Amino acid sequence: MHFTEGLFELHNLFTLLMLVMLQAVLGFDNLLYISLESKRVERDKQSMVRMWGVGLAIILRLVLLFVLMVTIEKLKFPLFRLHLEGWVEMDVTMHALVVLCGGVFIMYTAVKEIVHMLSIEDLEHEHAKKPKSSVGKAITWIVIMNLVFSFDSILSAIALTKQFFVMATAIVISGCLMIWLADRVANFLEKNRMYEVLGLFILLLVGVMLLSDGGHLAHMKFFGHAIEKMAS
Repeated sequence: MHFTEGLFELHNLFTLLMLVMLQAVLGFDNLLYISLESKRVERDKQSMVRMWGVGLAIILRLVLLFVLMVTIEKLKFPLFRLHLEGWVEMDVTMHALVVLCGGVFIMYTAVKEIVHMLSIEDLEHEHAKKPKSSVGKAITWIVIMNLVFSFDSILSAIALTKQFFVMATAIVISGCLMIWLADRVANFLEKNRMYEVLGLFILLLVGVMLLSDGGHLAHMKFFGHAIEKMAS
């Protein structure tokens, strides 16, 4: 496997541009989650948490890219099957399991934060009083959810090109853009609280979409009706 072969050929440069744009578009909901999670730590540490979280995620996304390129065919084989005729049917692959777990966690996080924000009267003072999370915990969750969000985009990248270095370069460039944008998105949401609520509802919708995608990937059927993938 020649990872750097033909990187600077015109068609590979065009593919690189497409991949960077793909990562940027698909990374919007990721930025919302990063902003939400970083607010759990002390204010003076939030920027550092965002930088380290995305930085470590870039490294692990490169590892994930390499692993997926090597094991792409194995992702299609079910980890387990559940067939209760007429009730529940599913063939759960690793890909489906990752997407389903990510969807459940994002929905849980979004609903918890929405309920919390709707139950308080003074949002500004409540943020100051809210117990803070540890830096390590916040960074860990940012890295984990970054990988969940990037799973499908990496698989899409593999479908576009087989050149590892092209895909790796796109991941690094988009990761650097995410680091640059993370503080700006967080600061915007800090100054515009209603947009923060809107962002939480967007995350909730993303969670629902991930669940439908995971159910579609697992060929889930409930009472004979197949789970269809939501249009994105």
